[in-house]
Amino acid sequence: MKLVMIDLDHTDKQDWMKEAARSVMAIGYFDGVHKGHQTVIQHAIDEANKRGVESAVMTFFPHPKEVLGNPEKPMRYLTPFETKIDRMKALGVDRIYAVRFTPSFSKLTPEQFVDDFIVSLQVEHVVAGFDFTYGVKGAGTMGQLGTYAKDRFTYTIIEKVTDEEEKISSTRIREELEQGDVQKASALLGYAYKVKGEVVHGDARGRLLGFPTANVATSERFHIPKTGVYVVAFYVQGKKWTGMANVGYKPTFVDNLPEPSVEVNLFHFSEDIYGEMVEVEFLEWIRAEQKFNGIDEIKAQLGRDRETSLQWLEKHAQ
Repeated sequence: MKLVMIDLDHTDKQDWMKEAARSVMAIGYFDGVHKGHQTVIQHAIDEANKRGVESAVMTFFPHPKEVLGNPEKPMRYLTPFETKIDRMKALGVDRIYAVRFTPSFSKLTPEQFVDDFIVSLQVEHVVAGFDFTYGVKGAGTMGQLGTYAKDRFTYTIIEKVTDEEEKISSTRIREELEQGDVQKASALLGYAYKVKGEVVHGDARGRLLGFPTANVATSERFHIPKTGVYVVAFYVQGKKWTGMANVGYKPTFVDNLPEPSVEVNLFHFSEDIYGEMVEVEFLEWIRAEQKFNGIDEIKAQLGRDRETSLQWLEKHAQ
């Protein structure tokens, strides 16, 4: 898989034209690379195979809202940039054009976008969702693409992909995560939702309580699920373990923690993994985070959480 980075402000058009190859290209932001996105990308792969050309994806970073909307806090993603690229690579595309979304890029007319980012890249056929827009303020629609194509390429519009008669969307998946319904979110994604990060030193309270935890500092701006306790799978050094995780602000011990922490108590595990990059896969939400009155109350609840988690894992063992 070839990754081509394009930055309108710092890359000459001739440079990215040199990287071009005849292709069928799927275009979209693709946060989550969920089932709807997979349908678009797979159609591009299938069409490329029919034509005997490369399959390609064009995606963008960061999110346009970060550049144009000036959000109060940095946005969080279902698949931050590196994770999104990995997901697309796993689908089997031949090349990815990653375009930096900048104020300059946002001001391109629909015609300029088509000429510079489709035609110049030797794209024979475009595949995109029905609601994909391009050009300044999203002025270009898929219904207008034929006008701008001027017979230089063909295209396919993918209609909405639904689940329970509702469109599968990144927004909908974020809402499910915010409700703690990680199973529904994973069903819409087509894979179990994970975050990645490094195991860092914490305050060691878990060890004192008899429930040592791996404190995971997320490596990118992942969308963190609803606060509470979860059954999780944990991937480290190429191996899978199971455990329970607390996502939250540790109200018993800390006031005003700025961001939720992710702490994982692993079952049947006692290795030193400080500094390791790991993945935490959310399987089921157990209960809300709560403030306790003392150590004994915490230990008793953690014991119940462990038993609940083990029962869930046994019931869902494959």
